[in-house]
Amino acid sequence: MTEKKTVFVTGGAGFIGLHVVPMLLERDWKVRIFDNMVRGDRDKANELANEFDVDVVDQDVRSGAAVAAAMKGSSRVVHLAADSINKSVADTYSSIDINMVGSHNVFASAAEQGIERVVYASSASVYGDPQKLPMNEDDELNPLTPYCIGKRTGEDLLGYYQRKSGLSWIALRFFNVYGPGQKTTAYYTSVINHFVNRLRTGQPPVIDGKGEQSMDFIHVHDIARAVTLAVEAEQANMAINVGTGISTSVAQLAHILIDAIGADVEPIFNPRDVLVSRRAADITRAKEVLGFEYSIPVEQGMSDLIRYEAAVAAA
Repeated sequence: MTEKKTVFVTGGAGFIGLHVVPMLLERDWKVRIFDNMVRGDRDKANELANEFDVDVVDQDVRSGAAVAAAMKGSSRVVHLAADSINKSVADTYSSIDINMVGSHNVFASAAEQGIERVVYASSASVYGDPQKLPMNEDDELNPLTPYCIGKRTGEDLLGYYQRKSGLSWIALRFFNVYGPGQKTTAYYTSVINHFVNRLRTGQPPVIDGKGEQSMDFIHVHDIARAVTLAVEAEQANMAINVGTGISTSVAQLAHILIDAIGADVEPIFNPRDVLVSRRAADITRAKEVLGFEYSIPVEQGMSDLIRYEAAVAAA
C-alpha cells in the first residue's frame, strides 16, 4: 500500500476549514490542521484528530519558523487562515500582519520545501466594485480595504514564487460564502442575520433603498468541494472564481428568507440613497479547470441554514 500524502491546512479549524478537512479525508488524504484557534473551533478539530488521520498544530501563521516546522512532510497546502474583512478596517496592523506577512510565510515555506500545490483562499473582493457582470478573472482588480489588498498581494506573491521556484498554485476567489457554522459577525452574513432576527420575532425585514444591491451567495459545502478539486487539479498557476454565477439582490434574499421561515410579512423599504454594488461570478474557468459547478441553490441553502440554526438554538 502506498503511504497517504499529507495536506497542510492553515485555518483548518475555522468555518471553511471544518468543511474542507472531512472532504480531504474522504479523498484519502492525511490532514495537518494549523490554526491559532482565535476563531477556530478547537473542540471540533480535536474530535477530527481523535477519529481520523488528522494532526492539529496550535500555532500562528505570523510565525515563519512555526509554519516551516509544521509544514515539513506535507505534499500539498491549503491556505485558509486570514483576518476578517471587518477586522481589517478596525485594525489594519493586524490585518497586514496576518493576511500579508502570514501568507508570505506559508508561500515561502511551500516554495522552499518543494510543496506540490498551494491552494489559496482569495476573495472576489479583489475586484472592488465591478464595472460589469459577470466578473471575470481577467477583469481589472481594484481592492478597496486592507483585507482585499492583502488577498490581491497573496496572489501576487504566489506568482512570484512560481517564477522563482516553480511553485504550483491556485488562488480561489471566493464569492459570498454562507452556511452552517459561520460566525454571526461575518461580513456577508450580517444582512442575513438582520433579516432572520426580525423575521423570528414576527417583524418584517427592513431594506435600505430599493434592495438592488446584490451578492453571489455560494454555500460553504460547494466552497469546500472547489478547494478539494483545486488540491488535485492538473492545471494550475491561475486565479479561479468560485461562485454560482447568479446575482441575488437584497430584496430577493429577503423574500427567500421569508419563505424559508414561513413568515407572513412583506419587506419594508427604507427610501434613502445607497451604494448599489452587484456581484456575480463568471464561472467558466471553474468548470473548465476544476470541473466545478455549484450544487446548492441559494433557496435550498438558506432554508437549510434556517433549519440548522433552529436545531442549534433548540439543543
